[in-house]
Amino acid sequence: MTKINRVETFVVPVPFAHPFKIGSGTVSEPDRTGDVIFVKLTTDDGVSGWGEQRALPSWSYETTDTIIAVINNNLAPLLIGADPFAVEAFHARADRALSPSVSNGFPFARAAVDLALHDVAGKLAGLPVHALLGGAVHTEIPLCSAIGIDTPEAMADRVRGSAAYHAYKIKIGGDVDADAAALHAIAEPAAGKPIWLDANQSYRPSSLHRLLQQIEDVPQLYCVEQPVPSTDWAGMIKVRERSPLPVAIDEGSFTAADLARTAVLGGADLVVIKVCKAGGLRQALRTAAVAKAHGLEILASGLTDCGVGFAAALHLFSLLDLALPAELNGPELLADLYVEGLGITDAIAEVPNRPGLGVDVDEERIRGTAR
Repeated sequence: MTKINRVETFVVPVPFAHPFKIGSGTVSEPDRTGDVIFVKLTTDDGVSGWGEQRALPSWSYETTDTIIAVINNNLAPLLIGADPFAVEAFHARADRALSPSVSNGFPFARAAVDLALHDVAGKLAGLPVHALLGGAVHTEIPLCSAIGIDTPEAMADRVRGSAAYHAYKIKIGGDVDADAAALHAIAEPAAGKPIWLDANQSYRPSSLHRLLQQIEDVPQLYCVEQPVPSTDWAGMIKVRERSPLPVAIDEGSFTAADLARTAVLGGADLVVIKVCKAGGLRQALRTAAVAKAHGLEILASGLTDCGVGFAAALHLFSLLDLALPAELNGPELLADLYVEGLGITDAIAEVPNRPGLGVDVDEERIRGTAR
């Protein structure tokens, strides 16, 4: 039986193509880089698989250093000699090594390994990852443009420059007047396409209510995401009781159990699913199952992923019915994806259909730029 015999990690500083500011801080600027941790698993018969994870401490507690330390010191020993198809067994062992408590136990680090396991397993089986997960329902995923916080004029210009996209995710930052001005500025260039607001925890219930009153004349608003801090369960309920827009939860729901609690408490109408916060592909599918059971709509998102993470998200979301086009913004915001083989035309991404994740990783450049 094929076994994993090598685990390698690489930290690659990836440059950004555009500035991107959200309610919890600045994510990117063109003169900055962001760390992406790539994971390579190799089997004893020479088959390799790749995973990746972006480190974004302003969004979640995991940093470059913690992701690398957890993979090398805690997860790699669980992988050496393991069957690459035994993904559930890996996560069970990881739960014992990194006991979940208020979080699901370093999900970003685990997600990077999870993607690499699925990539190896798919290559060994001769199947695309979506087939391992149950089979794609959709062969294409329309994409949503991510518009960061800026002046109203600059945000409107970004919307005009993203006219090929099929929806807009607009970041708002807790300043009622500034956010209202920006939304009025983008309404016309958005040309009737859905607008998905994302506060990234920057509001309080009362101030959000004032914002929504000021923008009630913007016709294409679809929902507002994570308006209040992730730990403010009462605040989410208050917002939902008063909001004329459906309310989505993101930072406040990492796991299927988190979402079940949210649904029982009446704290959301939609859930944002990200592979990274779930800790892997199958864990994300469990969250989707809870959403379906409770009648919540699903929004697809990522964390400014390079090509490996982007491809993995396409496999996942090909199985699900989404409320809006997917906000997978790596190709839009990053200067380099470190893969070949992605197909994106007119802001519609093809779901890869080759074995594994279905992309060719540029290992030479990863090794050459890793620090």
